[in-house]
Order: sequence, then C-alpha cells, then structure tokens
Amino acid sequence: MNKNLKKSGRKIVRKISLFSKRVHRDGQEHIKENLIDHISHIKNVRLYILEWILLVTVIILLSITQAYWYLNSFAVETYTNGGTYTEATLGKINSFNPLFASTSSEETISRLLFATLSANDYSGHTGLGLAETIHANDAGDVWTVKLREGLKWSDDQPITNSDVLYTVKTIQSSRIKTSFAAKLVGVTAAENNQGELVFTLSSPNAFFGGSLDIPILPSHLLADVAPELLLENKFSNRPVTSGAFTVNATQNIGTEGEKIVYLTANPKYYKGAPMLDSFSIHAFNNLNDIKDAIRSGTVTATADLPSKFAQELNTNNINEYQSSVNYGVFAFFNTESTIFKDKSLRQAVRLGLNLNNLRTGLSGELPLDYPLLESQIDSITFPSIPKTDVTTAKAEIERLKVATPDLASVKINIVTIKGNGYLEEFANRIASQLEGLGLKASVTVHESNKDFTLNILRPRAYDLLIYEIGLGADPDVLAYYHSLEAVEGGHNLSNYKNQVVNDLLLSARSTMDSALRAAKYQKFLERWVEDVPAIGLYQTTLPYFVNRNVRAFSQENRLVTATDRFIDIENWATKKTVKNRTP
Repeated sequence: MNKNLKKSGRKIVRKISLFSKRVHRDGQEHIKENLIDHISHIKNVRLYILEWILLVTVIILLSITQAYWYLNSFAVETYTNGGTYTEATLGKINSFNPLFASTSSEETISRLLFATLSANDYSGHTGLGLAETIHANDAGDVWTVKLREGLKWSDDQPITNSDVLYTVKTIQSSRIKTSFAAKLVGVTAAENNQGELVFTLSSPNAFFGGSLDIPILPSHLLADVAPELLLENKFSNRPVTSGAFTVNATQNIGTEGEKIVYLTANPKYYKGAPMLDSFSIHAFNNLNDIKDAIRSGTVTATADLPSKFAQELNTNNINEYQSSVNYGVFAFFNTESTIFKDKSLRQAVRLGLNLNNLRTGLSGELPLDYPLLESQIDSITFPSIPKTDVTTAKAEIERLKVATPDLASVKINIVTIKGNGYLEEFANRIASQLEGLGLKASVTVHESNKDFTLNILRPRAYDLLIYEIGLGADPDVLAYYHSLEAVEGGHNLSNYKNQVVNDLLLSARSTMDSALRAAKYQKFLERWVEDVPAIGLYQTTLPYFVNRNVRAFSQENRLVTATDRFIDIENWATKKTVKNRTP
C-alpha cells in the first residue's frame, strides 16, 4: 500500500516539475518573441508611447487636482481663539480706576476693564450693559434697573446691587472730582423689595438711561476706603475688573511716562470670555511715535492717529477704518463778549463764511450744520440755514461798524487747541475769511490740558472758540445751550442765554412722548439757527488704522464715542485656522 502511494507521489511531482519547466520555457519564448524581439521596433511607435504616457500622466494629475479641490471646497480659513492684540493710544496712564480716566489711554483701559450699567449698542442708541432691564415710570422721574443674573467680578465675587449703590454714592461725593458726577446730580439710588435698583430723579429725564453708562466699582474691596483716598489706593494699580480683560502686568518705557499695560482675557465677562488671550495697551506721548509703531508693525492698531497720517503708513499691511462718531466740531461765539453780543454780527459772519471752502480737504469727516444729528431723533425737519452771501455779509458788517465804531479796530480772538484733527487748520481758515469780510482776527492755539480748562474755557477767554464736543446717543443738548450752564465750569461754551430755549430744552428732556419731544427740538433748532450761538463745522470721524490680518470691530456698528469700538470686543481675533465644513 505504501509502495503504491510513493509511486503515485513521485509521478505527481514529476508531472508538476515537467509542467513548470514547460511553462518556464514557454514564458521565455513568449517574452523573447513579444518583447525582446520587438524592442527594436519601439522607435517606430515611440510617438504613440509618448502620447499614452502623457495621457496617463494627465489623468493622474487631474485626479489629484480634483481630490485636492474637493477637500478644499469644504475647508475655510477662519479666526480662532488665542493670540494677542496690541493697540497704541495717546496720553499717560496714571491710574486704572475708571472714575479718574482723563486721557485717551486711560479711557481705553477703562472700557476694556470695566463694564457699565447701560451701554451704547450696535445701532448707536442706549442699550444694556450689566443691567438686564432699565425701565422708567410714565413721568420719567423714577427709573428701575435690574442686574443680570450670575454677574461676577474677575476675583469670582458676585456683582451686586451693593456695588452699584456704592459706586453712585462715590461718584456723588463732593470729596472727589469725576466726569461722571454731572450724570447723577439730584439722583438718589436705593434697592426695593424686589431686589431691583430704583433711581429717583429730582426732575423728569427721558434720557436718564444713557446717564447710567457709569463703570461699577467693587464695594467688597473699596467700601471702607474714603473717596479722597481712592486714587492712591492699590486698586488703582491692580484692580479687580468686570470687563473683558484683567490687568496682568505693566512695563514702563523710559522716564517720560510711556507705558505698556498687558491684559489677559477675563473668563467672568458677562458677554463671555473674549477670543483673544490677551490685549496690550501701549501708551505713547506723541503722535509721531504712534505713527512709527504702526508703520513698523510694533502695534496692531490705533484709534488716536488722525487720517492725515495715512499717506505716511504702509497701506499694504494696514487698513484704515473710517467710522463716524457722535462728536461735532463747532465755532462757538462768546455771546457775552463785546464783539459778538449782538446777534446781528453773528448772523453776518455766518452769512459771509464759505463753509464749502472751510471744509475742503476733510478726510472722511461729514459736514455738520446743526447741534443735533439725524441719527439721534426721528420725525424732525431741520430748518434751512441762509446760504453764503459774501456781498450781503460785507454790507451788513460795514453797517455795524458805523453803528459800533469800536468794531472797526477790535481784533477777534479765535481760540482752539493743538493736535486734535483739523481744529487749528479751521481756526486759521476762519480767521482768513473774517479778514476778507473786513474784520480783524487772530488765532491762539493752546495745549489741551488743565491750564487751558482753567484759564481759557472756564472764564470764556475768547471771542470765537473752535472746539469739539460730544453729542451723545440722545438729542439732549441742554448742557450746551441752557442758561444755567453759562457759568464757569458749565458746558455752555457760547454763554448763550435764551429763556425760550431753556424752556424748550427742559421740556424736551422731561417729555416721554417721542413725537412731542421731536416737536420741541424742532422749535429749538429754529431758535438756534436764528440766534447763531454757534456754527456747525463737521462731524468727527474715528480713523482706525489696523493690521489687515486681524479682526477688529464690525464696520456695521454705529459708534457714539471712540471707545464704542469695543462693543464687540469678545469677537476680536488675531489667530487664524483652517476648518472643514460639512459637505
């Protein structure tokens, strides 16, 4: 049995071996016949071979390109969390306490570190900040505020009504001076049984909601500090904050007050933690240093550099945003001065000034003819202003010279300040046009500092003041044109006194009905045009120079003040990534 199996096995192996040899021999013959023997013929079909190679290569490349395109069609470059943003500002930083912010640098820091009860919204109107709701009674003299739930300081302590009440009391204290005090004159604040804040006003105010844009201080840290000692308190250097950022460190540059403040994102911010990890403020002392920092890329952006510097910057890496803000530049007549006490001369000067020529060369700024903006009030018709008529103006001025002989020899004192847009340029242009009308004029330019406030603004030491004022989110211009403000320290820069205007402005402020309020402002504007306490020159524009590769504030936002650019600070970003979208 075993022998038979062995014989069968040997036969099978022999057959397989013979088959393999035959296959090997046939393969060699096939290769020789169909390949080797045909190699000599390649040159006859080389073009066909090249065409096929090229065709296959193209097909492969197209396949790779299609695959790459398909993948990238669902990929998008977007901003992501992380990164640092550095902004250049003008002016020294002496304190982080928002109640004492006075320079552009300090105001910027204040906005980034501290939230307010109310805040201007994306539309340029008064909206909500730390407050969840702000309501007035029918009379407009009692306002009720409810804070948002879950508000936290950066040290994880809750933001409460006690913080608001402490802040209001501190602002109202006569032992300190803060720009917020004027907002709370005659106001009492208390907490009701429902845990809400109740503000009771001495007189109705339809715009009081806008007065609540006050930064809140932490009572759990400062309640025992006397108001006059707040500025020197350690809080001014290492504050606990409620805004989008907290202070990490500071660095002094040189001995002239230049400083860099390093901020880190505040995860307790009521709008949510910012996308940026950090934000730095580089406070400079002059515009040329800011220009150099932007040009070299040392800083990411600046809001303190006038548009006239645009030509000196590298526009390949920098965008210039132009956003109008609710600030206006006016020529304020001192209606109590010997020259302009008679409104006939004020009317003649307005008639003779060529505003189109005055406004030549403005970069982005808008002409401004009235003390109110169209965005502030609806359903109002702005009264017409007499068109320029130099001949008639000269004739009227000559008549007034005959009636008032001193007018021929007196020189109009035009005053303005340095380094603020086009103020100095406008002052000189107005002086030149006044000379052309037959009046003598001189221009004095001052530094914008305490000396200017104390020695020029307060005593109204000018005949004509070229100056910029904030117009706010609301049309409430009572401070600028009511007789009670025509005193030292008041805001009525024209010393304008008109009892009808007083009544109109007070009545408009106390009227809760928007239609009735518009009617009162209509009559005020008619009086303003008739009496000429001031001449509108232009509405200020915020030039914002920013690196092209970052995301700053949305251009769709309507800004009321320069610091309103931080309305959407939680969305600013510098770091990019690529993400795939769902097909």
